[in-house]
Amino acid sequence: MSQAAQWNERAVFVTGAGGGIGTATVRALAERGYRVYAGVRREAPHLRGRERIEQVRIDVTDPESVAEAAAEVARLQDGEGLHAVVNNAGIIIQGPLELVPADELRRQFAINVFGPAEVVRAFAPLLRRSGGRLINISAPTARLAAPFAAPISASKAALDALSDALRIELGAQGIAVVTVVPGAVDTQIFAKADEAAEAALADADPARLALYRPRLAAMGAAMAKMRTSKPETVAHTIVKAMEAARPKPRYLANPDVRPMLLLARLPVRLRDRMVIRVLGLAKAA
Repeated sequence: MSQAAQWNERAVFVTGAGGGIGTATVRALAERGYRVYAGVRREAPHLRGRERIEQVRIDVTDPESVAEAAAEVARLQDGEGLHAVVNNAGIIIQGPLELVPADELRRQFAINVFGPAEVVRAFAPLLRRSGGRLINISAPTARLAAPFAAPISASKAALDALSDALRIELGAQGIAVVTVVPGAVDTQIFAKADEAAEAALADADPARLALYRPRLAAMGAAMAKMRTSKPETVAHTIVKAMEAARPKPRYLANPDVRPMLLLARLPVRLRDRMVIRVLGLAKAA
């Protein structure tokens, strides 16, 4: 019997496992009997020594690192395939697009779009071997682009487009492609985004920054009132998508997602007015 079979025939690889949704997902899957390969950029002490969890180093922005991670997982699986790959690694770059540094915009796409694409290329053979499924973590901003969140909105829209194409490309080979859409989640990713945005704005031209300050403040106040869900809620949805006999193309993880997607379907001018009103931007004009 292979080493993988001694654990469980169902093995999963999760990127961005070092915190937030990734950590919650890894723990939830391990508790349900999966062997979980936790993809991390650096070792995560809180995952060390946990039963059924194996940390695998990966930097999704480095194709060589992704290839090495896939080779390591293939070695540990000892001929067995993967039940699923979860493309969870992601960051949020926000702020007025005019003032977002070019290297930050490139980093947004490197992690949120090019990274998942590299993971698909490297891990597809392992999914194909066992008829596994690919789960990409999207965001409501993929369908409803938010002001001052153009980078994250555009990157998630691109990831959704990749998912739609892959659902047909890989579906013919027995690999189901699923998109999970979290809403506002209580994780450090938003705090990190705020810190990065403030650092970038500190270096911006004060005259141009002054043009945006009132609306940035209004949006900040609106976001502060937003209710958040626990990462475990998203993890539960990922598990559901992973275990469904016939998975849906898309799963909504949090209650706040559906109203945003409904808003995205309104006529453009009406939608814009609604977004401006909800975010309190009209008074700050």
